[in-house]
Amino acid sequence: MPIGKAEHMKIDLTKLSDKELEKLRQDVDKALKTRGTQRMTEARKAAEAAAKKYGYVLGDLVGGARKPRKSAPKYRNPEDPAKTWTGRGRQPGWIKDALKAGKSLEDMAI
Repeated sequence: MPIGKAEHMKIDLTKLSDKELEKLRQDVDKALKTRGTQRMTEARKAAEAAAKKYGYVLGDLVGGARKPRKSAPKYRNPEDPAKTWTGRGRQPGWIKDALKAGKSLEDMAI
């Protein structure tokens, strides 16, 4: 039974058994998950309608289910050509070591 703002359902939690409290928790968790899913569905429909209004598909605007593009490597380890780095994210150890040894990124550029 849904509870609106005007309705209040008072439950004396101190009178419920552990089993009843667990059941109540499961019911609340399920209700929250269902509500979240419904809101997300409504938001997606609204976003799709807004995109359509301007002649787009939602996936065109937010990337949709496209696979992320993998960046091509820009640097290669001169001592082990199998090791490469795209220049994005954290520098691998071999890059750090080479820079400390006086090499530049240009020295390792592909």
